[in-house]
Amino acid sequence: MTLRTPRLELVPATVAHLEAELRGGGGLSALLAARVPGSWPPGEYDRDAMAFFHARLREGGPEAVGWYGWYALTRDGGPATLVGSGGFFGPPEGGAVEIGYSVVPEARGQGFATEIVKALVRHAFATGAVREVRARTEPANPASSRVLLKGGFERDGRDPETGADRYRLAGPEG
Repeated sequence: MTLRTPRLELVPATVAHLEAELRGGGGLSALLAARVPGSWPPGEYDRDAMAFFHARLREGGPEAVGWYGWYALTRDGGPATLVGSGGFFGPPEGGAVEIGYSVVPEARGQGFATEIVKALVRHAFATGAVREVRARTEPANPASSRVLLKGGFERDGRDPETGADRYRLAGPEG
């Protein structure tokens, strides 16, 4: 299951992808048939996030694929390049999922994060299991807030525990 946007191909992370990523070297590049920039991984998608997704996918099996990480690749006529990641913190709970996303520094400011978010939101709602998509971002990260607002999200207050700004997007029937 691959998602396509006008400029991106989103590939769901599998156990094999995450094992290659955690090992390092060229394994992820080979599996994705894409160039992995030296700035990878981006933002908050760090080794701890990779290990978390790996453990959840191992526990959840094939049905969990698509409810965690996704790799965003450009395929603009040249060799594919990994420019970002996005995904959910797990399968829907009570009809809701939480989304996260990040783009490598050299690809920021080009609309890739917005494309990732919109594609993942469409996918989540299309499953029929999701009625609401949630997100959180730090107040000191206005670019992330702009991505969510461009993606149709509405600000939904502040998380009292973390101080993060909360956002939500109700689905067609939410």
